[in-house]
This record gives sequence, C-alpha cells and structure tokens, in this order.
Amino acid sequence: MLLGAAGGGKSLLVRRLRQLSAEEPAELGEPPATLPTVGTNLTDLRLPRRVTVRELGGCMGPIWPSYYSDCSALLFVVDASNPTQVSSSCIQLLSVLSAAPLASVPVLVLFNKIDLPCYMSLVEMKSLFRMQDMVSCATQPITMLEISARDGTGLAEVLQWLRSALREPC
Repeated sequence: MLLGAAGGGKSLLVRRLRQLSAEEPAELGEPPATLPTVGTNLTDLRLPRRVTVRELGGCMGPIWPSYYSDCSALLFVVDASNPTQVSSSCIQLLSVLSAAPLASVPVLVLFNKIDLPCYMSLVEMKSLFRMQDMVSCATQPITMLEISARDGTGLAEVLQWLRSALREPC
C-alpha cells in the first residue's frame, strides 16, 4: 500500500517503480505529468513475482483504514521539500502506525523530493518526526529512505526493500 499527504509524489513514485521493475527496465527519462489521485490506483510491479501496489490519494486519509486489512507492506511518502506539510504528515504516520491491522506490517517511510534545493535532510526529517521515538514505540519494523521519484535516486533501494519485506528472492 502507498500512502502519504497530497502532493508528496506518490503517483510519480509508483510509475517510476513500475518502469524499474519491468522485465526489461527502461531508462527513466523525463518524469511524466501526473494528476492528483482521486480515489485509488492499482499498479503491478514485478519483483520478480507480480505485486500490486494500491495507491490511495492523500485527500482520502479519513478512509485509509478501510484498506488496511489487505496490506502486506506499507510505503509512506513524505514531501521533504515542504516544511508546512511535516506536522500533518507526522500525524498521519502516527495514525497509520497505531492501526491494529497494520501492527506487524513492515513500513518504509520515504522522504521524497530530495532533488529540490529546499529539501530537508534525513537528519532534519528524523528530528522533526521524532522518528527515534516513533520507531521505539511502533510494533512494526520501520525503515527510512531519502528518494527522488523525479530523478530516480533511491528507487532501486525501494524495490530491494519491497523484495525483502515481501520475502522475495533477489
């Protein structure tokens, strides 16, 4: 499952992951135009087994819990270039981590948009989110990565994490 606040880059991320996980991965090239997700999008990745990623629009936060029971791994995207979104993203993440159906689901927190000059570093984001406290209180394993869905930085590591979290051979 792919969650995060509106405008965080979820749609572009899942498109890039699909490109990189194809049987014959293509060059990423220029990022395609995306529109805000209204509702839900399903995207298949090959890890090499087919895995379906359900992307839920950021504006759908209030009904995210109705999708939790089908979740095997969770990607939570944060816009690291938008300081005004940090507090709402933190609250959303805390809510997700405390949901009973996700108690044992591995979580990958992705600090996206590190290609922008105004992005906050992983150290800054960990501090703002109080990630050390979050990780120590959470029941599920939590991993954090800095990525750029736009230029592809960190996306191979996201696919590797998914393979590992879903117990796929490399």
